[in-house]
Amino acid sequence: QVQLVEFGGGLVPAGGSLRLSCTASGSIFSINAMAWYRQAPGRQRELVASITSGGDAYYADSVKGRFTISRDNAKNTVYLQMNTLNPEDTAVYYCNAHVVVSSSLRIFNYWGQGTQVTVSS
Repeated sequence: QVQLVEFGGGLVPAGGSLRLSCTASGSIFSINAMAWYRQAPGRQRELVASITSGGDAYYADSVKGRFTISRDNAKNTVYLQMNTLNPEDTAVYYCNAHVVVSSSLRIFNYWGQGTQVTVSS
């Protein structure tokens, strides 16, 4: 019913920048919180940043001051601007959205397929 598609991953040298985007499509009435998670090899998936529909943002301590989350509600899209990347940021990054589905007006939790971010030292 709802799909999340991510773009923007890749290979970048330490100190570089990347911008991730994630667009939701399908049977969407509205979207509440949207977020980015990441999972490095051998580690648990962790929350990187989240943003409410009103624009209030939360950041993990490890990315504060370097990453910026934003969203375009009209486009059902969330962005993650990542600056001053370091090798510890290497992971698969996943988009997450709490979507109010049109057919039922119930809230479901959806995930994107993930996009690889690799930061070389």
